[in-house]
Amino acid sequence: MNQHTLSMRLERVATHVPAGARLADIGSDHAYLPVALMRRGVIAAAVAGEVATTPFHAARRTVDDNGLAQHITVRLADGLAAIEVADEISAISLCGMGGETIRGILDCGKAHLNGGERLILQPNGGEQPLRQWLMENDYQILHEELLRENRFYYEIIVAERAEAVTYSAEQLYFGPLQMQARSPDFLAKWQRMLRQKRKTLASLEQARQAVPMQKVQEIVQQVTWIEQLLA
Repeated sequence: MNQHTLSMRLERVATHVPAGARLADIGSDHAYLPVALMRRGVIAAAVAGEVATTPFHAARRTVDDNGLAQHITVRLADGLAAIEVADEISAISLCGMGGETIRGILDCGKAHLNGGERLILQPNGGEQPLRQWLMENDYQILHEELLRENRFYYEIIVAERAEAVTYSAEQLYFGPLQMQARSPDFLAKWQRMLRQKRKTLASLEQARQAVPMQKVQEIVQQVTWIEQLLA
């Protein structure tokens, strides 16, 4: 993967960045996404934010090597603190992190959100707490997709601020739009998850140490939901 050829995941993320957007790519790593989008003429400007110095320098190198320093600002900052009011950001991408990490970044950085941005999120697991945050903060999920890359399943969630929206516990768990679309990858993922959950329950029953009843009930509930989904 480089600024010319993005991974399948980032290519799918790229399709959800609106034309002419001013993008903040948080946790940008090598800044491949903003550089690729700028080279393709999709975005007007970008901020590449990184909290760690090594990827920060890698991102700056990618931007400089492509002669895009005038259009892409690379900032060393924690989460959404990379965004300044003058940037007039209209889209924010957060990719390749756990859903709870993304949730934490959004929650800690609320002051940097103007409410008009599109959020393009690609969590590596932990989608449920992330959807919960979106619901609690009046973001409507506009698009969801699931793809398989290198034997792993990845989800992309696109959301924008709207009037208060309510999702059921099951919708938060599976994804409201995923449940409707029921793509082959989506069904395959949950068939695999069902096998894993059943195996976990069986091992908990055999375990000698006491397991909190709440934890067991949680997994039983999830197994029931998945069985109903696949029925």
